[in-house]
Amino acid sequence: MLLDLAEVSLMADGYRFKKFHDPALAFKAFQDETPKPILLLTYYQMDSMNGIQLLTLCKRAHPTLKVVMVSGTAGTEVLNDMTERVDRFLPKPYKPRELAEAVRAVLAG
Repeated sequence: MLLDLAEVSLMADGYRFKKFHDPALAFKAFQDETPKPILLLTYYQMDSMNGIQLLTLCKRAHPTLKVVMVSGTAGTEVLNDMTERVDRFLPKPYKPRELAEAVRAVLAG
């Protein structure tokens, strides 16, 4: 449900958005995409891999990729031991407006 809300919120702001329920499929689509996406919005906790693993794979393929990570199960402490950078961390619950503002800020920076 949050993924659908993110899609509606970001598309209303004019962003193109592709959503995936499976991080492995998201990475496959990312690899196949030309040009590469400029931003990855990912959850920290997922089934087959976590958001850190997904962003690590994506950043290896596209080092300038910007990342917004959201989580309802972890706080910013998960970012401490990461080798890859997250541009913005958004704890749940958040309002659609907060997500859109985070995306705008990351893309502007």
